[in-house]
Amino acid sequence: MSDRTTDTYQSRNAVHEQFLDGFGTVRVLPLDAAADAEVIHRWVSEERAAFWGMIGLSPGDVADIYAHMDTLDTHHGFLVLKDGEPAALFQTYEPAADRVSECYEVEPGDIGIHLLVARAGARGIRPGWTSELMTVLLTYVLRNLQRTRVVADPDVRNVKAVGRFLRQGFTLGPVVTLPEVDLPDVYLPEKEAQLAFLTRKEAFPS
Repeated sequence: MSDRTTDTYQSRNAVHEQFLDGFGTVRVLPLDAAADAEVIHRWVSEERAAFWGMIGLSPGDVADIYAHMDTLDTHHGFLVLKDGEPAALFQTYEPAADRVSECYEVEPGDIGIHLLVARAGARGIRPGWTSELMTVLLTYVLRNLQRTRVVADPDVRNVKAVGRFLRQGFTLGPVVTLPEVDLPDVYLPEKEAQLAFLTRKEAFPS
């Protein structure tokens, strides 16, 4: 990464910043649809990200999707940095304002999440790396935002994502069919999803 790019990230305000001993510093930045479109497009265009449904889109298409999300009060996108380098795409949403609400009983304090972790790249594969990153993100949503339960809805075929949530302590719920969404600004095909839940007490028992 060039110094110019690093400086650009450093100048942006984070909604959450946390240092983990032996891991590094994680910063959670509100997604800038225009500035971050190139890196997000690169990630969602990889075959391993097929379940995100964005393969074949242009960087402009990706920018448009997140520019629309930025107009919503209920859905939010974030660029996650680890020691100044882009490491993940993180999204939060209000389940009551999402199609998932048609598939389970939403409780007060629920918050939904989606997570796409970048390839290991130069850092190499390190066991537990994603778990530590998720610990920071769970700290943000469960402690900083004071939510009481996290809801995840990965595609049931995405066994890696389902396994990741299980290793993080999530409890599996039912497999559900998320209905198609066909609106002028948003299209989401029908999806078979594996619901998973994690409460604040389960994530942070002490």
